Formats: sequence, structure tokens, C-alpha cells
Amino acid sequence: MTKGEATQIKIHYKGKADDFIVFVDDNETYKKWLNDKSIPMAHFVSTFKVFVTGKQGTQGQLHDAAKLTLATEFNTENEDDVIKLILEKGNVQETQFPGRGGPKNDAQMGNIVNGQPGTR
Repeated sequence: MTKGEATQIKIHYKGKADDFIVFVDDNETYKKWLNDKSIPMAHFVSTFKVFVTGKQGTQGQLHDAAKLTLATEFNTENEDDVIKLILEKGNVQETQFPGRGGPKNDAQMGNIVNGQPGTR
């Protein structure tokens, strides 16, 4: 894997009052879980936190969801129950972050002043 290369997977649920986000580490295991609930959510959920974006879809600034917000939208304050509902009814948003190239060893680069390798 190239330096900085990563994939971010989040499940987005558009509620009545706000947008809710749950992060997933393993998309394949998540897809299997949708059909087989015997798979523990701990095998693919990144963090057992629910985030809200302030009605800005998947691109908004993330904040922890307040218990009152969860109770209003999902009729429960239990985050585990809410995460399960979001995973079942939400939409997958997968983002690829490209790798970045660059020098592996700056000590072997040419001298900036005269362009000669190894002279200092």
C-alpha cells in the first residue's frame, strides 16, 4: 500500500431531522452481516459511535449524536440499537484516498544548491 492510501466506508442514514453516520472498516463483512445477523458487528464497525452532520448529507462536519437526537429520531437512546438500525437502513458511502508518492530517503537526494548527489 502506498503511503497515505486508504479507503473510508461510512453508512449514511437520512433521518427526519438530521443525517446520521456510522463508520465501517470491512465492507465485505458488513455486506455478509446484512444477510447473516449472527456475525458480530464488532467485526466490521469501526467505532460504536453515531455521528450527525447537521443536515449536510455525508459531507458535513461530524459531531457526536446527542441522546435526545437519537431518542427523537429512533425512539431509543441506546447507541447499539441505533447503529444496528442505521446499518440496516442506511446507504453505503465509500471514499478512496489516493496514495502519495515522494522520496523514500531524503539523504540520497541531490543537493538543492548545485544538484550534485551527496555533496554538502
